[in-house]
Amino acid sequence: MTKPFVLRWGIISTGRIANCFVTDLLVDPETRNVTDVAHKVTAVGSRSVQSAQNFITEYAKGDKSIKAYGSYAGVFADPNVDAVYIGTPHTLHYENALDAIKAKKHVLCEKPVTLNAAELRSLLAAAKVHGVFFMEALWTRFQPLTLEVKKLSESGVLGAPLALQADLSAYLQLHKIPKTHRILDPALGGGALLDLGPYPLIWAILALYEHPANQGAAPSNVSGTMLKTPLTGVDRNTSFTVTFAEKELAAQAILSCNLNVTSYQHGVIIRYEKGTITIAAPIYCPKSFTVQYLEGSKVTKEETRRFEYVGNGWHFQADEVARCVRDGKSESSLWGHDKSLVEMDIFDEVRRQGNYKFPPGVEKVV
Repeated sequence: MTKPFVLRWGIISTGRIANCFVTDLLVDPETRNVTDVAHKVTAVGSRSVQSAQNFITEYAKGDKSIKAYGSYAGVFADPNVDAVYIGTPHTLHYENALDAIKAKKHVLCEKPVTLNAAELRSLLAAAKVHGVFFMEALWTRFQPLTLEVKKLSESGVLGAPLALQADLSAYLQLHKIPKTHRILDPALGGGALLDLGPYPLIWAILALYEHPANQGAAPSNVSGTMLKTPLTGVDRNTSFTVTFAEKELAAQAILSCNLNVTSYQHGVIIRYEKGTITIAAPIYCPKSFTVQYLEGSKVTKEETRRFEYVGNGWHFQADEVARCVRDGKSESSLWGHDKSLVEMDIFDEVRRQGNYKFPPGVEKVV
């Protein structure tokens, strides 16, 4: 039996999202029927060696072979690191990713990948120069349910997609959160759009942008509106409509994200000429979807598909990175650079229309 390709990971940041990622990274790949790739955490970087060591003890089973660094630079310089996972706040993504790229490390960078499209274009240019793989960590795109929805969506059995609604919201009791918290602080890129917005949008990109009838065309129209919290001026409630009508596809997505209400049970509804796909919340890691097959307005058949696996769904993106690095690819075919650019261009436009500007100096490239 051929030995799996083992990707050696360096972890940048020891926050909650990094905890989730590493916990799943250590799940045996064979539990998800993956035998061609495997993962090894070799380094963790934090603000202090003790913080990095505490992370290793708590989330990496105290593995003494993992090197603890009191800086991110130590991880970037470590010759036993092939790829880095960046889980810092999104105002730091550009700087951290660029440092990793310059050190010739492959990069998996948390969403939103940058603060704006200009930062992303700069990172992609640097990744090309230094010959490394680069991907945004939009983990939802790689989960088994998502792959099945895409397959069904493009099979033709439901006809063309016409309309999509998706929402991700959270009741955060903003008045009880310090104004310096990342969700409220404009200097940390706070607000609903960048924190929650990638998740409603990923479903529109999957079902509409990726649909063969769209032929890879950018949205023909983006329209957004924001309600800002008087606490700090970041967007509290954001709704945006994304229309695809440049090629053979003519479809529209209505997307929303809110910081002061809970999500609704059916987080995503995709309506087609001959049916509907309804995806259950939480939309970032759903475990079931329901398909209704229609003749006119009459439901002729309904089925629900459920998905279970060991872990919490973060490991599928890691498998994709490992395969791409093994195969010498610069980007993923599932969530390629073009999709992150579509995402960031849309967010830039929604912020422009909502007149949400970051404080001077927060954006590293404009």
